[in-house]
Amino acid sequence: MLAKQSLVAFIATENAAAARKFYQDVLGLEVDYENEFVIACNAHGTSLRIQKVRGFRPQPFTSLGWTVDDLVSTVDALADRGVKCERYDGIDQDARGIWKAPSGAQIAWFKDPDGNVLSLTQP
Repeated sequence: MLAKQSLVAFIATENAAAARKFYQDVLGLEVDYENEFVIACNAHGTSLRIQKVRGFRPQPFTSLGWTVDDLVSTVDALADRGVKCERYDGIDQDARGIWKAPSGAQIAWFKDPDGNVLSLTQP
């Protein structure tokens, strides 16, 4: 029923100014509009709605993720913009924070200003 419909992704923020700066200036997403409720971004054709909320607590698991062609260069480019990859106990990550999954995929995690966990995957 929804397989051919466009997906809209949601994430929450308590600090809209910091979130907008991060998603627009650091990650490079285009902001379509902003109002008192949401910052709406275009994430390569998917609408990402950054909801302005109060009393938000980020979850300890990945909230959003992107598939990239070259994980190393993407991680390095984000590092140049001040983004640090997360490190997790029990996961063998390289110096950049990249983990190689049993499937062969490479994955790195980082956080937005609200503490939402975001990921990058190179299949």
